[in-house]
Amino acid sequence: MDAATLGAVGTIVVGVAAAAAALIGHRGANAASQAGVVISGSLGLVDQVQEERDKVRAQLAENEVRLAAAYAELASERANKAALQGQITQLTTENARLRDRIVELGGQPT
Repeated sequence: MDAATLGAVGTIVVGVAAAAAALIGHRGANAASQAGVVISGSLGLVDQVQEERDKVRAQLAENEVRLAAAYAELASERANKAALQGQITQLTTENARLRDRIVELGGQPT
C-alpha cells in the first residue's frame, strides 16, 4: 500500500470514529436534555402541590376560626335559652301564687 492509500484509509477511519463519537455525544445530550425536562417538570409539579397545600391550610385555618365563632354563638344562645327558661319558671310560679291569692280573697281566677 502506498502512502496515499494509507492516508485515505486513515482519513476514513478518523471520519468514522468522529461520526461515532458525535452520535454517542448526541445521544448523551438528548438523555441529559430529557432528564432535565423530567426534573424541571417534576419540580413544577412539586411547586403546584405545595401551593395547593398552602391554600388548603389557609382554608382550614379560616374554617376553624368560623367553627369557633359558631360554637361561641351556640353557647351564647344556650345561655340565653337557659335565662329565658328561668324567667318562664319564675313567671309561672308567680302566676300560680297570684291565682291562689285571688282565690284566698274570694275571687275567681280567669
